Amino acid sequence: MSDRKKLFIKTYGCQMNVYDSERMAASLDKAGYDQTDEVAEADMVLLNTCHIREKAAEKVYSELGRIKELRVAKPDLKIGVAGCVAQAEGEEIVRRQPAVDLVVGPQAYHNLPAMLDALKPGKPVINTDFPAEDKFDHLPDDRRARRAPSAFLTVQEGCDKFCAFCVVPYTRGAEVSRPVARILSEAKDLVSRGVAEITLLGQNVNAYHGEGPDGEMGLAALIRALAEIEGLERIRFTTSHPNDMEDDLIAAHGEIDKLMPYLHLPVQSGSDSVLKAMNRKHTAESYFTLIERIRAARPDIALSGDFIVGFPGETEADFQATLDLVERVEYAQAFSFKYSARPGTPAADREEVPEDVKSERLARLQALLLQQQRAFQESVVGRVLPVLLEKPGRKDGQLIGKSPYLQAVHLDAAPELIGTIQQVRIVSSKSNSLSGELMG
Repeated sequence: MSDRKKLFIKTYGCQMNVYDSERMAASLDKAGYDQTDEVAEADMVLLNTCHIREKAAEKVYSELGRIKELRVAKPDLKIGVAGCVAQAEGEEIVRRQPAVDLVVGPQAYHNLPAMLDALKPGKPVINTDFPAEDKFDHLPDDRRARRAPSAFLTVQEGCDKFCAFCVVPYTRGAEVSRPVARILSEAKDLVSRGVAEITLLGQNVNAYHGEGPDGEMGLAALIRALAEIEGLERIRFTTSHPNDMEDDLIAAHGEIDKLMPYLHLPVQSGSDSVLKAMNRKHTAESYFTLIERIRAARPDIALSGDFIVGFPGETEADFQATLDLVERVEYAQAFSFKYSARPGTPAADREEVPEDVKSERLARLQALLLQQQRAFQESVVGRVLPVLLEKPGRKDGQLIGKSPYLQAVHLDAAPELIGTIQQVRIVSSKSNSLSGELMG
């Protein structure tokens, strides 16, 4: 009978957390834990949390209340909280929910096996330090399982921008870039296990400045090196800051075939006064000029953005400036949210825009963004696109794939085509997906 235990991880928020969860699972594999999708059979439950969205911490405490009930059947169940809420709340988590055994920040997850070893009854272990050593130095060597056709690969973490609304500099720390050699090694490993598309991750990914064989390399140089890997068919990156969109990275979009024509470039607001209050250090016009340069390099690029509505001090004229910017840019996809204060950030103590005003503005913005998204979806109907087939669909005989523009594509195809790129004619469009048929 195996003495290995079961680990259940629930991941909240960004792609970086998805990547971190994979790494925590691999690290705990060495400590005797196999991952499970069933929380009821778990010997350890780990919540990998995100602090970006409204009431994130309260959702975690609510989830912890449900999880602790599992101890009725499993008194030895270990409960852990990881990620950005863990970093922000620290000992407060244990005070509010004494059932928690482990609290680990995003810079220390590689310490989880040692934290488990240090556990004693009634004495939780908390590690929210920003250690001197790079957590990426401790990535486990996980070469056993074949991977899905697409994978995330973290290349940069942390942010030095200190936007007034954002907790990332406080929960993820200063910008750290991984050395080029380690990224290339991990990418080659992923490709050897079936990955055809890699998305490079970073809180501010285009600020990447990792150590290369001949000195520091930026993101464009890293992408060029990755493009040389045989079997790696597609490269993407997210999330970028407008102020770090350098000339060579713009040029790369027109020069590197493997770099997909999709760019997520958050602007947050179209009002210069709001952008200044946010400490964004760019203007609406400089953002639009940047968009023009990117489109000159890659005319068919699909653009995505982030918007915060109702930031403290936002007037109706400020909001109209955001609508005007959206009209000018024409987004293929975008994410928009009402402002909500994050404790410890510079904007947290400022007078907020009334909730009903925020809600009404958000509805107007989202209606415009949805209109643009649908127009972009419709624009590819009738075209033949290369689609990376990734997984079975809900219907028998159906597969789901991804277009170069990050659109979900449904089509009838044999399961053995998963992991391949096929030419697909797009026959119809919905707001969030496309339907296609295999050519030939």
